[in-house]
Amino acid sequence: MKAPKSQPAIAVLAVLLPVLLVLGIWLGGHPGDLPAFARKALIADNGSQVVGEAIERINHDYYRPVSKQSLSSSSIAGMVSNLHDPYSTYLTPKEYTGFDRPASFAGIGVEVNPKATPAGLEVVHVFDASPAQRAGLKQGDVIVAVNGRSLHGVPANTSTTLIKGPPGTDVRLAVTHHGRPRRTVTVTRATISEPVVASSMRTYKGMKLGWVYLATFSEGAHAELYDAVQGLLKAGAKGIVLDLRADGGGLVSEARLVASIFIPSGVIVTTRGRTQPTVVLSAAGGAIPTHIPLVVLVDHNSASASEIVTAALQDHHRATIVGAHTYGKGVFQELEPLSSGGAIKITVGEYYTPAGRNLGGSGVKEGAGVTPEVAVAHGIDGEHGLEVALRTLAAKVA
Repeated sequence: MKAPKSQPAIAVLAVLLPVLLVLGIWLGGHPGDLPAFARKALIADNGSQVVGEAIERINHDYYRPVSKQSLSSSSIAGMVSNLHDPYSTYLTPKEYTGFDRPASFAGIGVEVNPKATPAGLEVVHVFDASPAQRAGLKQGDVIVAVNGRSLHGVPANTSTTLIKGPPGTDVRLAVTHHGRPRRTVTVTRATISEPVVASSMRTYKGMKLGWVYLATFSEGAHAELYDAVQGLLKAGAKGIVLDLRADGGGLVSEARLVASIFIPSGVIVTTRGRTQPTVVLSAAGGAIPTHIPLVVLVDHNSASASEIVTAALQDHHRATIVGAHTYGKGVFQELEPLSSGGAIKITVGEYYTPAGRNLGGSGVKEGAGVTPEVAVAHGIDGEHGLEVALRTLAAKVA
């Protein structure tokens, strides 16, 4: 009995398939080596093809070796930079690891302007007993370089990641102050014990008034703030000053919960995006009694989640706003991990106050922010600003 004629064909295919598979994988990673007609037929996205081709050419032909990973990172960073959005940034795998470290991760103990200046990072607050304070850093200093790397044009998030590092390690900073010659300081990183919430009882003309400060809208911040407010009220406080000076924001979910401490019901914020569904976040319940007077103290560095809370309290007529107009950010971001181990933090939508206001300036531009009912022209960031807030609160109590 004769063997079927198809057996030789099957044998040939068995030999060719592994060869074709290897060839396909190799050509997939080297699109520049495909004939023009094949490139057009097999690669639908011409833009992706050109980027891949450029990376391949530079990697192969540049006079010195350059890794494809470095070229890919640079191309992604260039794309994000081309958005001309100060809030969007690309984090390399190393930077993303630093960005997402647990709470025990160390720093130097400063709050910075959430929007980088053209020269670098502006220091808006130095924590007490911190490495930064011991090194002589002061409010108003501008950090222009980290370990010799210039921060000119570098996004604030990336710059702060460069400053952070393991406890006990040193970081070298180049610093200027109001145009003075730059100086170099070496700061030893440490685990920063500055609490998210600080509070104290203040006495103004014989009245007990509570002061609570929120440093950032991190996960769980609302619970700490609620406990502090309740503690002050139980101790006899007749009103509360909520201090959001130099608070650059954080999680929108925490902004909703912080506002809910003082607003019993109603809309807190509405978010909208091109691909994001419209989301209306309302008060979560459990607010303190509305007859308890409230003053919110803000400055120009109160941004993002701070502005969401301040605007909600203003729109609901729940608080008197004291200080300077806030930062003016009307957009929110999401951190989106990439398969390379890095991530992009990009603006995905805008937020609107209960009265329908957007606090930004046409997209990602800085806007007018929240305008206070009681303006503090000078000394807002010092004890004078708090004195004005306490005076305003005392008048509401009386």
